[in-house]
Amino acid sequence: MKATLDSIVDLAACPLDDADFGDSCAAILAHDGVLTLPGFLKNSAITRLVAEAEATRDKAYFTASSHNVYLAAPRPELGETHVFNRQITSSKGCITTDQIAADSGLKTIYDAPEFRAFIAHVVDEVALYEYADPLSSINVHYADAGQELGWHFDNSEFAITLLLQAPDAGGQFEFVRDLRDANADEMNFSGVAAVLDDQIGIQQLAVEPGTLMLFRGRNSLHRVTPTIGSKTRILVVLAYNTKPGIALSEAARMTFFGRLG
Repeated sequence: MKATLDSIVDLAACPLDDADFGDSCAAILAHDGVLTLPGFLKNSAITRLVAEAEATRDKAYFTASSHNVYLAAPRPELGETHVFNRQITSSKGCITTDQIAADSGLKTIYDAPEFRAFIAHVVDEVALYEYADPLSSINVHYADAGQELGWHFDNSEFAITLLLQAPDAGGQFEFVRDLRDANADEMNFSGVAAVLDDQIGIQQLAVEPGTLMLFRGRNSLHRVTPTIGSKTRILVVLAYNTKPGIALSEAARMTFFGRLG
């Protein structure tokens, strides 16, 4: 039987349908570019969801990819040493939406009207919609020892994540806010190079298991440092669109998931 939202989410600490709470969260995200809600998941729910993730990890698609921070095709005319063409490594395993049980608490959260309305309010969107393809709405990511998410800017306006399990060490979320202006096509090559060459200060977030995080990463460079130790970092990505009927491109599905459906 599918779990109820109040058996998974601590609605006393995170009252999703409370207007004042929603307004406060929206203000924090607008001001800081990031919102963390520690204790969003109840401890019992964390235990169940970690067990679910461990039980299905044999289905995960593990890949290591090389990319630039802009997640764009190289520009040879800029030269091999230009920061736009500098290659970064990312590696992880991934479980897709269709591999998650119908009665999973992750689907309870994702499908809950009050959760979706809360997120829409916080990110200042009228409504949010699931992906039209069967893979992209809910993903569970596994980062074993040495695996990492390299420096990059997101293509999407916002990202929603739930940390289920932290590693023994490493797995640190780091970012530099508002390093570029994608809408103005200002890529800030010198600023990006300074980050990659460790010549500029970065911010770190200490995220505990059970934390819901919203992050605006389109203009903020960010990464997750390599996992250290034998304990896998397990992270859930909850992805929505601002319009109905949108699917992740076939090229992206093959890159991230190794299949189309």
